[in-house]
Amino acid sequence: MTTVVRILLRRVALLVPLLLGIVLFVFLVMRFSDVDPASAFFQGANPTPRQLHDFREENGLLDPLPVRYVHFVGDLLHGDLGISALTRAPVVDQVTTALPLTLQLTFLGLALAVVLALAGGVTAAVYRDRLPDQVIRVVSLVGVAAPGFWLALLMIQYLAVDRGWFPTGGYINPADSVTGWLKTMALPAFALSLPVAAQLTRIVRTSVVEELDKDYVRTAVGSGLPPRVVVGRNVLRNALVNPLTVLGLRVGYLLGGAVVIETIFSLPGMGKLMIDAVKNGDPAVVQGVVLTTATGFVVVNLVIDILYLLVNPRLRAG
Repeated sequence: MTTVVRILLRRVALLVPLLLGIVLFVFLVMRFSDVDPASAFFQGANPTPRQLHDFREENGLLDPLPVRYVHFVGDLLHGDLGISALTRAPVVDQVTTALPLTLQLTFLGLALAVVLALAGGVTAAVYRDRLPDQVIRVVSLVGVAAPGFWLALLMIQYLAVDRGWFPTGGYINPADSVTGWLKTMALPAFALSLPVAAQLTRIVRTSVVEELDKDYVRTAVGSGLPPRVVVGRNVLRNALVNPLTVLGLRVGYLLGGAVVIETIFSLPGMGKLMIDAVKNGDPAVVQGVVLTTATGFVVVNLVIDILYLLVNPRLRAG
């Protein structure tokens, strides 16, 4: 068995206790919260104490916590996230409807952040201590300090309200109109990606500068290879190790930031679903959204680990 396969199997094996820990944490937080699932289910109906007791008994809410946790995990393994107290519909159906939009927004933001960071970081490193480098460093510093929701509001004001280039909110399915989908997703994706792109730009610049100062680069350029070939074929590959590590951590920011961005732009994704569930006192939906988001974060970090293996030959050799 090769080193890569062993490392991948080890990473996958670690997912099981990690996911169980996430499930346990969410379970305990929701059970010790002030929200009563029985009262939430009968909200606005003035139930009698007997009705509340019957509901708790029927749904296992009177069982000891360990028993409830085992049943909870069993339901999750069968794809059961509970029933919404507001709509009386399965939570998994609401999550399945909202999740594709959040994935679209997250991966669009991730792609934009990577493209902007590579372009800015490599340019700043190649023109080190010159005007392009100084401009990019100042812009990235401002981007790191600027909150995503503030950028979103500025974009709505100047690009949507004042100039009318983009809609102020809403969502168009790409199956109906690809152009309309791009227009509705452009501002949210940029607002979500810019803080991540700014941070990654600084890290890419530092990594590329360190690689450019190494002997193999001077040897390759001295032997007649064009600098752009050396940077694109050797330097960039070796310099991607550190940015990939940070990128895995920033995926969590993208998923969390999508909650705010979706609310600002009125996008019917996971973020808006959770905000509405919190406002309406719907604990099953909140629980389902948190579990789904946390699982997505873990899976994406596994993908980042695989990419890390591909670009780090020293780790594969070890």
